[in-house]
Amino acid sequence: MSSENSHSTDVVIIGAGPVGLFAVFECGMLKMRTHVVDALDMVGGQCAALYPEKPIYDIPAHPAIDGADLIDKLAEQAAPFNPTYHLGQQVTTLTRTDAGWRVGTDKGTIIDAKAVIIAAGVGAFGPNKPPLDGLEAYEGTGIFYLVKRRQDFAGKRIVIAGGGDSAVDWANSLSEVAAHVMVVHRRPKFRAAPESVSRLDALVKEGKVEMVVPYQLSGLEGTDGKLTGVRVADLDDNEKVLDADVLLPFFGLAMNLGPIADWGLDMEKGHILVDQRTLATSAPGIFAIGDIAHYPGKLKLILCGFSEAAMAAHAAHGLVHPDHVLHFEYSTSKGLPGA
Repeated sequence: MSSENSHSTDVVIIGAGPVGLFAVFECGMLKMRTHVVDALDMVGGQCAALYPEKPIYDIPAHPAIDGADLIDKLAEQAAPFNPTYHLGQQVTTLTRTDAGWRVGTDKGTIIDAKAVIIAAGVGAFGPNKPPLDGLEAYEGTGIFYLVKRRQDFAGKRIVIAGGGDSAVDWANSLSEVAAHVMVVHRRPKFRAAPESVSRLDALVKEGKVEMVVPYQLSGLEGTDGKLTGVRVADLDDNEKVLDADVLLPFFGLAMNLGPIADWGLDMEKGHILVDQRTLATSAPGIFAIGDIAHYPGKLKLILCGFSEAAMAAHAAHGLVHPDHVLHFEYSTSKGLPGA
């Protein structure tokens, strides 16, 4: 093992999504050095990879902020603490040592640390695809599972399928640039934030969005990779064709914990069980925050993940600086270390 691939730090953070990035800041405020590992080749996690232009409405002090902008701000906030990023590599091994833990990746990187914070979201992810014949022929040309640039869909006839936050939020957003937006769902109720659903209802009344309910996808029409229509069927199998240039199926993500499932941590239904007070896992010195962590009353919100990052950092401080008693101070009075 070359020295270039071997590192030593205070805390390894697994996952460079919004919660992992904020954990860098919280650790830095407590004078703990961090290395961050993420399987993606960029920071930001799902925010950057799946919905960089999707507005997020529940970040304090931001009535609305796009995913990419949120990541930029979090990375800027973390930057003064000089985190070392190991991107495009997956953590494969987590081994106990006398001094703490040794983290190994599939690229041969080895990092020794006194504590580990797992902020891996829900592991590796990919879209749940609808079971439609000929789907692959239109992927990337007429069928997309995420929206990276809203402007790419300007002037298009768009069919959005799904009943969750992604379907509702993108129907609201794309209605501003598309020629026509149709939302296909098997029932009139949506599993989305009430305010977003209210906004969608208003757009429907204004004629800017068309509801296709209760229907579900049944087929595709087009030639040479060019989508011209989407077939939908009601509960009695009566079909009709929606003229469309684009289909956006939002049926959630297929999750894969990957190596995390083999690390010997107490799990429940694909999530890591933690102590709600400290975010500590069943393995001393390992903490879990964000969507992958579970405890009674858990809310899967980014803002809750931010709070968990602060709590985990404070809990890890005793392992990194055992001889230093931590007296909590507000950032307004403490300022940035070295500032």
